[in-house]
Amino acid sequence: MSLTVTESADQVTDRPQPTKPRRKSKNRRAFWMRQFIAWHWISSAVSLVGMLMFAITGITLNHGSEIEAEPVRRFEAMTLSDDQLSKLESMPAEGTEVLPAELRDSLGEQLNFSLKDREAEYSADEVYLSMQSPGADAWLAIDRETGDVEFEETKRGWIAFFNDLHKGRHTGLVWKYFLDVFSVATIVFCLSGLLLLIMHAKRRAMTWPLVSLGFIGPLLLIILFMH
Repeated sequence: MSLTVTESADQVTDRPQPTKPRRKSKNRRAFWMRQFIAWHWISSAVSLVGMLMFAITGITLNHGSEIEAEPVRRFEAMTLSDDQLSKLESMPAEGTEVLPAELRDSLGEQLNFSLKDREAEYSADEVYLSMQSPGADAWLAIDRETGDVEFEETKRGWIAFFNDLHKGRHTGLVWKYFLDVFSVATIVFCLSGLLLLIMHAKRRAMTWPLVSLGFIGPLLLIILFMH
């Protein structure tokens, strides 16, 4: 025996139907969720290596006195040939200017050090180059009368190299632009993460307590221990 239940048209129309505003709200939420997720993973991919490097070098900088490496120094003394010395005669008596290309190249080969297009400081009796780079320092002095050359290079190791990258010390214009791009990517990563936290906060009770801890913790350390 079977039982058939029928509903009248009035009963069907009396059922609560989903409202269009609710559908629009869900669609809008899904759209922004996709946008925030996309920006979050793109910015994390762009800034991943940089964030790891800056996090690690933050530790090495914080404990610099405990993990400091012994600097390696190299000193060279030589005398310019007459041909090399003659290249300086046309250079200014004072001011700053790049060494003549031929002199720069020949000196670089003799010293096994790239002088690049670094500007030298000229005075009446000496030409001096200060050559600084991440994790290393060097200087070159040339006596304009005798042609005597003194050169010293100091290398402080790989940790010092990455610490200087962290600080942007003697890194040049290209690294400066990289730091700008990295900073923007990190800001996008943090803000998109915050927006995702806002969208999921209702289902995750610990969201705002943890965010508050991340803000209040450093603030208390500053107030209580930095005098």
